[in-house]
Amino acid sequence: MHYTGTIWRPPYEASSLLLEVTAGCTHHKCKFCTLYHDLPFRFRMSPLTDIERDLQEVQLWSTDPISMLTARLRGLPRPEGLRRAFLTGANPFVLQPRRLMAIAGLIRQYLPSIRTIGCFARVTDITRKSDGELASLAEAGYDGLTIGIETGDDGALAFMKKGYAAADIVEQCRRLDRAGIHYSFFYLAGISGAGRGEAGARATAAVCNQLRPALIGVNMLTVYPDSELYQEMRRGSWQEEGEMEKYREIRALLTHLEIPTRFAALGASNAFQFQGTLPEDKAALTGALDNILQTMREEDLRQYRRTLPHL
Repeated sequence: MHYTGTIWRPPYEASSLLLEVTAGCTHHKCKFCTLYHDLPFRFRMSPLTDIERDLQEVQLWSTDPISMLTARLRGLPRPEGLRRAFLTGANPFVLQPRRLMAIAGLIRQYLPSIRTIGCFARVTDITRKSDGELASLAEAGYDGLTIGIETGDDGALAFMKKGYAAADIVEQCRRLDRAGIHYSFFYLAGISGAGRGEAGARATAAVCNQLRPALIGVNMLTVYPDSELYQEMRRGSWQEEGEMEKYREIRALLTHLEIPTRFAALGASNAFQFQGTLPEDKAALTGALDNILQTMREEDLRQYRRTLPHL
């Protein structure tokens, strides 16, 4: 398998085949992001020949002696077939529909057990595709996209150079709804800046309440010295939220969500991890957040943030 740089995936894609089809990010402008700084280029597509070789390698896994032995030890006659592929890179959904279809065709050819294909996507990646193209991609197996909307706070989106507004999130994700492509959101607590967290959370809930995300995954902003946002802080043009404010922000988001969805904080950026289903688990999740706010100290939480080597 060929992989370039650090491979990032959502926690819930742990059992998926990680297939590199792109590396880097086409946008590469978000002030807070340092995830792809280890790459010597901004964005690169994998040649289809590399993708095909990787799929051929995975295909051999089902007859590999170690895999066969592992399956027998689990009481299975043979290794279980993979059910899902996750295309790696910051936003593989930016690829032209014909290329995404070609990748889906290769996956079906070599790994027919795979039923769905997911990846990270930017809101602007959806804009580039017609309704008909989205429907065709859904039919080809593309489903369960992960979209880092970050926030519904237009001021924060503009300041961080995300390249879209809250209205664009609503418009483009409604198109995914119509096409039958499910999606999950990443929310970034702290992105609105000190004193603005709860307002940003309410704006985000207002966006999410118009849509049908399968999951809203909470991450916490960590500002690293090699980010553009760190330089903004040094200039005094942006002030970082405290850790307790971030938890109050998450609580506000949870309180104002009115849709059925999964709500989770599972990534390494979260000092405390939790998950549940809304609306059934809202009271329990709120209670967990209240417990953190009542028992933790700012300095203890800040120490976790300072010692986090990377996300």
